[in-house]
Amino acid sequence: MSSRAITGAVLVTLSLAASAPAADFSDPTWPCIQRKVEGLSPGIMWPHPIEERTFAPETEAAARDLAGRMALRRIAVEDLPPMVAEFTEAHGRDPALLGHVFMLAFDRMSSQRRAIMQGIEDYSLKQIALSQRIDATRVEMDRLMVAEQPDYDRVDELEEQLAWDERIFTDRTQSLTYVCETPVILEKRLYSIAQMLAAATGG
Repeated sequence: MSSRAITGAVLVTLSLAASAPAADFSDPTWPCIQRKVEGLSPGIMWPHPIEERTFAPETEAAARDLAGRMALRRIAVEDLPPMVAEFTEAHGRDPALLGHVFMLAFDRMSSQRRAIMQGIEDYSLKQIALSQRIDATRVEMDRLMVAEQPDYDRVDELEEQLAWDERIFTDRTQSLTYVCETPVILEKRLYSIAQMLAAATGG
C-alpha cells in the first residue's frame, strides 16, 4: 500500500475535522487533529522532588484510595479539593506523601491514556481498511456499469454494500472526534491534580 493511499484514507477518516490547519496526517496510525504525545513526564507536572518512601499501611491505603478517586473521570475535578483536604487533615501535608498520591494517580491515568491511544491507532487502521474497501467497491461498480451487458444484480449488491460501509465509516468518524479528545482530557486532569496536591503541601 503506497504512502499516498494511506494518507488519502486518513484524510477521509477525518473528513469532519479536516479544516483544522494544524492537522498532521503523516502517521496513519494517528488520525487525530490533536498532537500525538507518546508519554507524559511526572517531573514536568510535580514541582517537588519525587521521593520513593514507604508509608504506614493505613496511610498507604488512604493514599491509594484518594489517588483512585482522583483518577475517576466521573468525579469532577471541582469535587476533588474536599477529598484532598480530608486526606491532609488525617495524614499531614508532607510533600513526599502528597507526591506519592500524585504518582499513584499518574501511573493509573497514564495506563488508561496508553490504552486509549492504542485503541485510537487500531481504530485508524480499521478505518483505512474500510476506506480502501469503499474505493474498491466504487471501482467495481464503475467497471460493471460500462460493460456491454452490465450485471445489474451484482451492481445492486455492491450498492447495498457501499451504503452500509459508508454509514459505518461515517459513524466511526463522528465517534473518533470525541475519542481523540480523551488523551488530552486525561493530561489536563493530571495537571490539575498535580497543582491541587502541590498546593496542599503548603509550599
